[in-house]
Amino acid sequence: MNYPEYRPRRLRLSATVRSLVRENTLATTDLIYPLFIKPGTNLRDEVSSMPGVFQLSLDQLEHEIQELKQLGISTAILFGLPSDKDARGSEGFADDGIVQEAVRVIKAAHPDFFVITDVCLCEYTDHGHCGLLDKDGYVQNDPTLTLLAQVALSHARAGADMLAPSDMMDGRVEAIRQALDSEGFINTPIMAYSAKYASGYYGPFRDAADSTPSFGDRAQYQMDPANADEAIREAALDVSEGADIIMVKPALAYMDIISSLKREFGYPTCAYNVSGEYAMVKAAAANDWIDEKKVVMETMMGFKRAGADLIITYHAKDIARWLADSDLV
Repeated sequence: MNYPEYRPRRLRLSATVRSLVRENTLATTDLIYPLFIKPGTNLRDEVSSMPGVFQLSLDQLEHEIQELKQLGISTAILFGLPSDKDARGSEGFADDGIVQEAVRVIKAAHPDFFVITDVCLCEYTDHGHCGLLDKDGYVQNDPTLTLLAQVALSHARAGADMLAPSDMMDGRVEAIRQALDSEGFINTPIMAYSAKYASGYYGPFRDAADSTPSFGDRAQYQMDPANADEAIREAALDVSEGADIIMVKPALAYMDIISSLKREFGYPTCAYNVSGEYAMVKAAAANDWIDEKKVVMETMMGFKRAGADLIITYHAKDIARWLADSDLV
């Protein structure tokens, strides 16, 4: 394979030939859109650090789902902002909790729309951590598993199509799988946040979900950004415990992890393009420092090239519009 016999530019000459030999593609069916649900009525409150992203009351969901479906986006992941918080995160597993009610509202009007729910406690605890605390402020692993299983069951009973535990407690996938199976939800899949790093990219999300810890950080249970081999061990545990999809969060600085997990397990793999990644692009684009469309699409293709099958992204609506209007990808 030598020049001049082999000329790679021959296959870059036109848009048609580039499309024919393209190794990776992006479609709206790859995209999952995050939704933040809050109590109240007629509320559509923009998150100041995430332009174009809103906290929605239940009565706003009909319009939101209609828009997503019209754009060709068939899946959303729900995050809840409760009316009350306590040390146990009780509203997270209440039958009338905000996420449970949101699932019912969506599925009643759009039974074909695929609803994933985030399974965690940080949005519901008054201390902002992902589990039960002991007297010294340590997040207790095994007692938290019981509550996470209750959260998962309450979401499944409400009609959630898939559950996504994001807490990073050891053994939570097995606890949730066993709880689901015991109540007959054997066909409800689990998308595990398998490699979730203690990242600086989450700042805007904590504004959106009102989930900033009241003390300390989450480094005692989320992963060290310096570690890669640990991600394989974490994902191996989740796979062995019954995860159907594995996830890497954040995505932009962790494409090597996406690639490693895809090669190691061959499982459906999700990349979470997180709030800080979104906010940086929006801020740079607002200042005309970058071409937003080109940068976002290039980033998405990077996730696909790394091995992501699914992408959770706040850019999903814009991407869907660009895909409809352009042959860029």
